[in-house]
Amino acid sequence: MTYSTQDLIRILDQELKAAWRGDRLLLSSEDRVGVPIVSMALDLEQAGKVFACKDFTQQIHKYQLEQGVSGIIWRELIVGEHHLRLPEIHQQLIAIESDKIILQNAKAEVLQFWWQITSGLKFWELKNHETYPLTIDKIHLAAQLAEWAEIDIGRDEVYLALCWGNPKECHYRWAHPDSGCDRIIAAASEPKQLNIF
Repeated sequence: MTYSTQDLIRILDQELKAAWRGDRLLLSSEDRVGVPIVSMALDLEQAGKVFACKDFTQQIHKYQLEQGVSGIIWRELIVGEHHLRLPEIHQQLIAIESDKIILQNAKAEVLQFWWQITSGLKFWELKNHETYPLTIDKIHLAAQLAEWAEIDIGRDEVYLALCWGNPKECHYRWAHPDSGCDRIIAAASEPKQLNIF
C-alpha cells in the first residue's frame, strides 16, 4: 500500500510533534554540527530535535519521489460570488514532476479568478520589499511568461505570484533566475501588507 498525500501530511505532523516533545532525538547532534565551538554554544538537545525532524522530512521526500506521491493540496477560495479550487504544494512536502503540471494546468483558472476579484483595484509590483505601480499590460506580459500562478487574499489586498522553475524554490531569492515569482499586489489604495507568499 502506498501512502497518500494526506497520509504523509498526518505522519509528518505526528513525527514532528513527537520530536518537539522529545520522543525523537538524534544522539549525534554534536557530530552533525561539526564545529566544536559552535556545538558548545548550542543546546544540543534542541539541535537533536531539529536534526531528527530534518532527517524524517528528508525520508518522506525520498518516499514521495520513489512512490510518486504528490505534494499538492487543494485550497478553496471564495470571494463574493467567485470561487476557486487552488492547487498548492504543502509546506512540508516536495513537488514531484506531475505536480508542476497540475500547477501549470490551473494557471488560466487562477488568473481568471484574479481578474474577477480585482476589478476596479490598483496594481503594484513587489520587488526587494518595495512596491512600484504596475499597468495591466505589464501584468498580462508577466502572466504569459509565468509557468503557473499562485494567489492569496489579505484583509484589504489580493496577492498574485507569477512563478517559474522549481515550485519549492520559487519563493527564495537565492533560486533566481532559475526559479522565481513576480509578486503583484491589488488594492484600492497603497498596499500595506508586504508579507506575501
